[in-house]
Amino acid sequence: MKSLGFSVQSDYEDYFILTRDSAELHFFSYADLVPGKSDFMIYLRVDEDIDRMYRQLLDDGTAIHPNGKLQEKPWGQKEFFMIDPNGTLLTFGQATG
Repeated sequence: MKSLGFSVQSDYEDYFILTRDSAELHFFSYADLVPGKSDFMIYLRVDEDIDRMYRQLLDDGTAIHPNGKLQEKPWGQKEFFMIDPNGTLLTFGQATG
């Protein structure tokens, strides 16, 4: 998550909290998770310039899913996505209107 610009705020071994600007993400351990079979998804709506954020991630070498490049969607969002090491789909979106 460091490549996404988040910093560890708290680490309780099985539970930790990451922050970036005014965003806060909480994670917990799920020992029985099989990454290849995960259907977990997190949608992160951002207020910052998503184009700049996307370019910065690419410049930093962060892997964007091959089908998840930044695109404007018909539902009024500009989005891109990646999959974390546990198979969780992370979708980043910003309103276009």
